[in-house]
Amino acid sequence: MWKCVLLWLVSFAALAECPAWSAGQLRQETGRLAQKIALWDRAYHQQGESQISDALYDRLSERLARWRRCAGEPPRDERRLPGRGNREHPVAHTGVAKLRDVMALTAWMRDKGALWVQPKVDGVAVTLVYRGGRFEQAISRGDGLQGEDWTEKARLIPAIPQHVPAPLADSVLQGEIFLKRDGHIQGRDGGMNARATVAGAMMRKKPQSDIYRRLGLFIWAWPDGPVRMQEQLEILAGAGFTLTRDWSEPVSDATQVVRLRDRWLNQPLPFVTDGIVIRSERVPPSAAWRPGQGSWIAAWKYPPQLQVASVKKVLFQTGRTGRVAVVLALEPVMLGDKRVTRVNIGSVKRWRQLDVGPGDLISLSLAGLGIPRLDEVAWRAVCQTDASPLPNEGGTLDCFRDTAVCREQFLARLIWLGQRQALDITGLGPSGWRQLLQTHRFEHPFSWLALSPQALRLTPGFSPQRAAALWHRFNLTRRMPLPRWIKALGLPLPEQASLSLAEVRWPQLMSWNELEWRRLPGVGAVRARALMDFIHHPDVMMIVDWLTRQGVEAFADMSKAVNGTNDYSETPATPTESAVPAGGR
Repeated sequence: MWKCVLLWLVSFAALAECPAWSAGQLRQETGRLAQKIALWDRAYHQQGESQISDALYDRLSERLARWRRCAGEPPRDERRLPGRGNREHPVAHTGVAKLRDVMALTAWMRDKGALWVQPKVDGVAVTLVYRGGRFEQAISRGDGLQGEDWTEKARLIPAIPQHVPAPLADSVLQGEIFLKRDGHIQGRDGGMNARATVAGAMMRKKPQSDIYRRLGLFIWAWPDGPVRMQEQLEILAGAGFTLTRDWSEPVSDATQVVRLRDRWLNQPLPFVTDGIVIRSERVPPSAAWRPGQGSWIAAWKYPPQLQVASVKKVLFQTGRTGRVAVVLALEPVMLGDKRVTRVNIGSVKRWRQLDVGPGDLISLSLAGLGIPRLDEVAWRAVCQTDASPLPNEGGTLDCFRDTAVCREQFLARLIWLGQRQALDITGLGPSGWRQLLQTHRFEHPFSWLALSPQALRLTPGFSPQRAAALWHRFNLTRRMPLPRWIKALGLPLPEQASLSLAEVRWPQLMSWNELEWRRLPGVGAVRARALMDFIHHPDVMMIVDWLTRQGVEAFADMSKAVNGTNDYSETPATPTESAVPAGGR
């Protein structure tokens, strides 16, 4: 079952804007997603249980925020955070502005004075209060004004000093409690769900000493501290907050920022990060700090390694062997540095298992070689409709003729036989084969061999030079060895076995029994019977007869080995300029 088709208006600059829904549909989908996120939040805040990965939660929260903007609702902070609590922060958490790209970075840096860059450590924010040199209180970020009292658990974290020297004796510090990592490479390892792990440890009612030993602390703000950043860093390091000094770098231009961002994405770090933070030394007094108003600090996040995209359409692609592959056409999304508009999900069986259709949201990541991969169906549309009909699934011995039912598989056969590992017909890709097929009557996948230079010149989009070059390439295939033609025919033979047939003639193959086929490497009983069925199939025998009369050397002397009439009625053409076009129209 598919869901009801939900069309989207896509603006790539904003990576998909508002869905083309009625106001009622928008309210319904927004409400459903908001309720689901609220359930995840309750489990996260009250039990310290993460029912969804940090990355997927963030992407779905961004989607909810977009839908709310489309509905005209005021903006909210959708990122899940520990509960609001009832402990007032002595200094508000401002949050950070988000920068989109280098242009936004350059504009933000203008007139900011001395600037520093730090990794954006991915954990949970906290306020630490010291009085008389002793650790007094820890408060979760909450809404930036009030949070939960984490003092009891914070005392169990070895990374939080219980005593600090005079310069910090009466101070308020803001920072990030994070999961310590050994040689974490963000570009390779991703987020590891570290934020949820930390939040769960801090919010469970029963303390767990094992996890606290694995937590670290990165101080990123000392409200009302020394004006010069370098002085702050040295004092913090002297009190035991060494990471801040070790991972803070002065910068003077955007080029340096870009270099640091790239370096920290790809070098080993002691924590998980999701970007960088740029901060100015010019900071207002802490009494003026307000949530959402930290104009002296900004973040430039890394491209997400997981993305959520809306399915626009389900496409079916038939290959040369008749197997149907399913491809999802998507709204455009950026995944890393790639613009992704479709994802191959494999077989029809897997598509049915996923039960994914237009309007659903899917989560994507990059597999090996940067290929987009569907990880899961992240959100399903409300309505369901019947699935569109599937194309017929053929087999290796189907679709040697160009019919309406077989058009896709027939075209896939043409594209395959032109590949380098088959007949190596350079200068002719899928669109070229399609054009030939639309212009000329192909009775079987090798009808192009009978096309004359004149017929090729009459093909729309084929210049005289291209037509002459292709005719030359077509003609060369007549002298190619049998293993190449075996591949072009689609004989289901393993590569190693194919290479071992270099000295064998086609009439010999036709006379082989099962035992003789099984002597080839990689050929067992089932494969041997399939090979015999293929070679003696009427369509294959007639094609080979036709190729023999076309002068294909790999099938020479076949006239005595093949019986029956030739249903392929094209007139044989000799490879000369005066050859008659075969079925041109």
